[in-house]
Amino acid sequence: MAAAGRRGVSCYLSARSRDRVQELAEPKKAAHANDPRLVWGNQETIWTLSRGAVTARPSPRTVALAKPKQDFGKHQCSSGWESMIWDRPPLVDFGFPSDRLLKLSEPKKFQAAYLQQRPHRSPEWPVSPAALSYKASPRILELARPKVLHPEFLMAREVPTQVTNVAALARASSRLQRLAEPRIRKVTCCYEHSFLESAIRPVSKFAQEATASPRTLELARVKRLHPDYVPPQDAEWPVTKAAKHAVATPRLVELAQPCKRPPMDSVQFNPDAFTVKETAKKAICSARIQELARPIKR
Repeated sequence: MAAAGRRGVSCYLSARSRDRVQELAEPKKAAHANDPRLVWGNQETIWTLSRGAVTARPSPRTVALAKPKQDFGKHQCSSGWESMIWDRPPLVDFGFPSDRLLKLSEPKKFQAAYLQQRPHRSPEWPVSPAALSYKASPRILELARPKVLHPEFLMAREVPTQVTNVAALARASSRLQRLAEPRIRKVTCCYEHSFLESAIRPVSKFAQEATASPRTLELARVKRLHPDYVPPQDAEWPVTKAAKHAVATPRLVELAQPCKRPPMDSVQFNPDAFTVKETAKKAICSARIQELARPIKR
């Protein structure tokens, strides 16, 4: 039972590790389309800074806190470069743990009631004398026997098969030699070159001398166009002599002139935007407007 328990724990751990591996093997989710793309090596920040943060001036306290802390543990070589070899700090710098930490670091002790009710003290259970002196029944002895292999079972042969001397010195018969020859297949995707008027694929003599039936001749006719069909006009067509010597009317000349639009600079810029009209200066507001114009008394 102890072995079965250990086997169950190992199966559970293997299944749990397999799930963890599958979870780590999944690809990361794609970044959102609106997220800024980070490029390694540039001077851009991860988050966009506001204008107020860029133009802000730090206080003297912030400047004092921003100074790097001086490291007295490193040594400097004669060349001026800092040495990466650190001296081992003395044991005086290490603080001894307090009594509270020592008490918390002690392992948890078993309770006396649990130790008294515990059936065994080791993972191997003690075998009783009755079980040691027990005589197994014929059925148990029969079940305890290992499974016997089939009488016709053959062990797996080795990969390099040894050829006997008789097989090595044997001479193949004419029948075996004829069967050992590769099968010659006729190539049907390519044909030999011939004169230009010949067909791509070879046509049999019966097909050449065959006479088509009236139904085949009817189906072989080209489909005719509609009587009212007009073919598409060419992209270039000749201009008539009358069109070349035609004189445009004043109306056509007027319509042919391009539409004049003011530039965007003058459209967006209005110098009279804040000019008050004379009619607005002389206007008299109604009693309702005077009532709405009064400030709210709080």
